Amino acid sequence: MHEDTERCIRAVQSKDARFDGWFFTAVLTTGIYCRPSCPAVPPRPENMRFFPSAAAAQQAGFRACKRCRPDASPGSPQWNERADLVARAMRLIADGVVDRDGIPGLAAQLGYSVRQVERQLLAELGAGPLALARAQRAQTARLLIETTSLPMGDIAFAAGFPSIRTFNETVLEVFALPPTELRRRASGSYPAVGGAGQLAGGGHPGRGGQAAGPAFVALSLRLPFRAPMWPDNLFGHLAATAIPGVEEWRDGAYRRTLRLPHGQGIVSLRPGPEYIACQLALTDLRDLAIAISRCRRLLDLDADPVAICDQLGADPVLGPLVDKAPGRRIPRTVDGAELAVRAVLGQQVSTAAARTHGARLARSYGEQIDDPVGGLTRLFPDMAAIAAADPAQIALPAARQRTLAALASGLADGAIDLAAGADWQLARAQLSAVPGLGPWTVELIAMRGLGDPDAFTPTDLGVRRAARILDLPVSASALTRRAASWRPWRGYAVQYLWATSDHAINRLPAA
Repeated sequence: MHEDTERCIRAVQSKDARFDGWFFTAVLTTGIYCRPSCPAVPPRPENMRFFPSAAAAQQAGFRACKRCRPDASPGSPQWNERADLVARAMRLIADGVVDRDGIPGLAAQLGYSVRQVERQLLAELGAGPLALARAQRAQTARLLIETTSLPMGDIAFAAGFPSIRTFNETVLEVFALPPTELRRRASGSYPAVGGAGQLAGGGHPGRGGQAAGPAFVALSLRLPFRAPMWPDNLFGHLAATAIPGVEEWRDGAYRRTLRLPHGQGIVSLRPGPEYIACQLALTDLRDLAIAISRCRRLLDLDADPVAICDQLGADPVLGPLVDKAPGRRIPRTVDGAELAVRAVLGQQVSTAAARTHGARLARSYGEQIDDPVGGLTRLFPDMAAIAAADPAQIALPAARQRTLAALASGLADGAIDLAAGADWQLARAQLSAVPGLGPWTVELIAMRGLGDPDAFTPTDLGVRRAARILDLPVSASALTRRAASWRPWRGYAVQYLWATSDHAINRLPAA
């Protein structure tokens, strides 16, 4: 969109928050770059330059605006809607792959050469993978500087910088202030992320980022989203399907445990009219950016609700449902492999039975975790633990035991890829090769685990029930043909179809 100059100028002049994250506006006279909704007086059109990413603006020598904090704007919805190389790379960069494995690791996961990945990212985003990862490190560093009292050396390594010198230089370059001055000027709240961080348990990460003892570092954040936002089905689904010990609904917030690359985590997510209040507790602060990315993916916060509502709202059947509840999101997941296992546990059983199966699995094979403020006790088991288990010891029908064992083995050895940067169609083929995984299960995993917004489940019981109520075709083939006009948002159409029932997954739980 950044190449459509006239459209970008109109968005900036109207301070249209819908375009935050789609592009960034650099101002030649001040040397800063902003989000389109920046509250400052819009610059003259001839002084505007537009960039497709914050990293590209930074590489061109512009620094981040201190008023609108463009580095913390919602992510571009393109990375959720698309399945090409660039979109897959952006999802993996957000998940910390470059920081952990470098550019060769990113290219290996994508199945392309390093040169090809760099070339395509540079062509579309104006910055290569290192610059994009650097921009993410700078955002994480600012968050820690302004919301915690951690020493700057700890923050540098927690944010992913290789040295304190690089940390100081990057912060000064991006924000035009040294880290100490950035902390001094920090206020109690700000548009995208904010709050006060504190140390829980009396320790903090050392220079290498490892936690001293079992202590958690607690942080309060605000996760932005594009309006409109309808939280009822999103949080209702997560609460209704919560696995005891792994997830819970407590005091008006959805809470769950997190398995992260460097340690454990607990997150509490509370819906609000302007942002999602997020309380994170981490054993290793190097996981902060990754945890935020996974929470955003779980709640589908980078969706483009205006485009979705415009298209689905034009349908004579879905239109009234969209008008009644604009901005429904798809409840996704923090881990595609976990979602796949849970989909198998939920085959042909009630929601309550699926929760029971999940709780048994977590108690038997999940690692313990200490939750000082709630009732969370376990991480969801990793795939290697499930694959190594004796299927006969898992309380499931024999056929489903075999399906679960084959799925877990494929996920554990890499034969099935459901990571953030997975190829959606290849993953469908890999899943379909597992005995016992039919089209319904595969599409459910694609919708909620992979994040494909066009995944469609015409054989789903709830969808078929809604089709009868709304006088839509009931057969899978006829309904699929009828749903052609809903593309590429058929996954969101499913959410509106489910809303015709009075199931608990469609209602925001009582506080």
